[in-house]
Amino acid sequence: MEAVLPDPTRFAGKAVIVSGAARGIGEGIAERFAAEGAKVLLVDVIPEVVETAARLGQVALVKSVTDRDAGEVMAKAALDAFGRIDILVNNAGIGGSKRLMESDDALIDRFLDTNLAAVLRVTRAVVPHLPRPGGRIVNISSIFGITGYPGTTAYAVAKAGVAQFTRQLAGELAPEGILVNAVAPGLIATPMTTGHRQNALYTRLIVEGTPVERMGTPADIAGPVAFLCSEDAAFVTGVVMPVDGGFLAARHGKI
Repeated sequence: MEAVLPDPTRFAGKAVIVSGAARGIGEGIAERFAAEGAKVLLVDVIPEVVETAARLGQVALVKSVTDRDAGEVMAKAALDAFGRIDILVNNAGIGGSKRLMESDDALIDRFLDTNLAAVLRVTRAVVPHLPRPGGRIVNISSIFGITGYPGTTAYAVAKAGVAQFTRQLAGELAPEGILVNAVAPGLIATPMTTGHRQNALYTRLIVEGTPVERMGTPADIAGPVAFLCSEDAAFVTGVVMPVDGGFLAARHGKI
């Protein structure tokens, strides 16, 4: 199947903030928006984000979303660079969780702060700058925020929180013309999932259990994110969209 070519004018004149954009899913999302005419602020704690942004001809900000002033700093950087903010994509997050009884307080705090609380704080700071109507927010959740999988407790709880935050905020902001949705990726081939993809049990349960019989790519996530921010999704809000190759709908093992 041929790839769908980006529309170079779909987001012309729009300004987008993408967190966790140095590589992986965030890089793919930033690349898609740039290819469709948007101006993009790529944010990441990893300095590599500067190189990624330069390759895309966009603007970088080295900043951790867990900093208490992250949202304000991100908003100011986008406003200084573009004069506006139309779209916020909360993608930054960490992986590598454990079973509950193996999770100390530091691990629990780190996952809840990075993968959930930071999303609330950053969004709170950016929302006042979004256009009314027309603002868009897309949060990156996970299929593990929808279904259980052993050994991912703090991660899964945080991503479930992102899903509920999406629904909650959609109800609060829709009357103002701001739409809020989320994408819940399945297994995506990124640097963050390298360890999982080398685990035989994980591969058997997740990769072989995916009906389309392959892992996803960052581009597989970037397309749905772009759709949710487009006028084609003008009547869509509060949705948590699985993008998982059919895993949640009809997971199966090899027959």
